[in-house]
Amino acid sequence: MADRRDDSVIASTRLPGGQDAVLERDRFRPGMVTLVVDGTPQSQVDPDDPTLLGFEYVQRIGNVIDLIGDPGQPLTALHLGAGALTLPRYVAATRPGSRQQVIEIEQPLVEFVREHLPLPKDSGIRVRYGDAREKLGSLPPSMSGSVDLVVVDVFSGARIPAHVTTVEFYRQVAALLAPGGIVAVNIADGPGLAFARGQAATLDDVFPQVAALAETQILKGRRFGNIVLVASPSELPFEWLPRILAAGPHPAKVVMERELRDFIAGASAVTDAVATPSPLPGRSIFQVPRG
Repeated sequence: MADRRDDSVIASTRLPGGQDAVLERDRFRPGMVTLVVDGTPQSQVDPDDPTLLGFEYVQRIGNVIDLIGDPGQPLTALHLGAGALTLPRYVAATRPGSRQQVIEIEQPLVEFVREHLPLPKDSGIRVRYGDAREKLGSLPPSMSGSVDLVVVDVFSGARIPAHVTTVEFYRQVAALLAPGGIVAVNIADGPGLAFARGQAATLDDVFPQVAALAETQILKGRRFGNIVLVASPSELPFEWLPRILAAGPHPAKVVMERELRDFIAGASAVTDAVATPSPLPGRSIFQVPRG
């Protein structure tokens, strides 16, 4: 359990599974709060200004969200994985009137976050509790074929569970999307990028259009980090590229079409029969130092 004498700690709790969850102030960015679970940073959010995004991969997803439809217009959104509800808060702030569903397996964690970082009463965010894949089948029928945005950011500890990485899973996601809908997937991988390449191949098997967004060195497989995979049943407009790159964070690259094929480099689509969790990062990569 975190030391409560540390003035950066807002609150802490022990989750039923034995993991410690801590909300702590960012020491370098006033107002920003980090959710840390079992030593691994899970989310960052500024509750007073949810349009400010912390982690680089979250900023990249935010850039994609900004380019869906007309600026400021409401979206129908589904978030698989809650964390500190960073992106649902972002959508609520930048797209007032949006309808949002969040699926999260750790109810005590969400209740802890909402106790100390409450959602605005008019946020339009509804949280459902349970396994992300299992709960897809119990969503309201009206969501089928009508969702503008699906964010897949599902982790068990520091790893992505195998059952949310497969062709079968993404077919369920695809059935929810509106014709111009977007799915954004947070992938964590390290040197060699075998897992990320397999995920790109999997999305490419399900969706006509796929792109990868990340820091250049991560896309080259030179260090562990996050890659955002974006897919759609419709064409991803090429005018996205300069706008996403200009929005940062830098240095950044967007990989599409022929470059995406080169990135996949013969990796096979992942099915339920062969799926494995994402690789476990070295603890020093995400470990929050304690002083």
